[in-house]
Amino acid sequence: MPTLLLRCVAPLQAWDTQSNFNVRTTGREPTKSGIIGLLCAALGRSRSEPVDDLAALRMGVRADQEGVLLRDWHTAGKGGYLKANGQIERKNPIISTRYYLSDAAFLVGLESNDRALLERLHQALRHPRWMLYLGRKSCPPSLPVYLPGGLRDEDLRTALETYPWVGQLEKRYQTLKEQNPRGLRLVIEDRDGAIVQNDHPLSFERFKRRFASRRVSVEWIPWVPFRTQEVMP
Repeated sequence: MPTLLLRCVAPLQAWDTQSNFNVRTTGREPTKSGIIGLLCAALGRSRSEPVDDLAALRMGVRADQEGVLLRDWHTAGKGGYLKANGQIERKNPIISTRYYLSDAAFLVGLESNDRALLERLHQALRHPRWMLYLGRKSCPPSLPVYLPGGLRDEDLRTALETYPWVGQLEKRYQTLKEQNPRGLRLVIEDRDGAIVQNDHPLSFERFKRRFASRRVSVEWIPWVPFRTQEVMP
């Protein structure tokens, strides 16, 4: 079964599933809802369009560089903002705390028996219709999400276990490898998985966003090789 691979590398990423306005958290790796939203942006698909075909993709994430949790104390509305009662508030800015993953790198895999769909997504990532971002609009990727050799004739697990490390610095690769001898963390969609995540998207329609739960397994896999050039098919 073919697999499409994506690269998520940026100074800041944020993948949350249970935030409110005042406190916005982040998970330790990309969420399925976040990745499907990224694919919708690449395709130019509006929020009102269905996402069933994309949500049906089986997803896995390999954490090549775990990243560091960053906390940002954020203020908004200093110049004034419209309140629910229709009045304009000018004295009290909105204060919120936002968390990010700093200096993280992930390889995301999407598996499907519909190769034509994966081919369409691969080309959309190469020439995205709209801006791509990693979880929040303030988190653009520092490297292309598109991988030239990202469409693999391999199942999800094989693709994630064999594709080279997606970081850029060999010195950093060697340091992380020494610090984490048990390998790379792999989070893979699994019907029998012990962990439940509420990030399976049903609708992105404004004011009608809905998500379902899915199960994942977490394990450690051996380190993959380092390679500086892009991997071709």
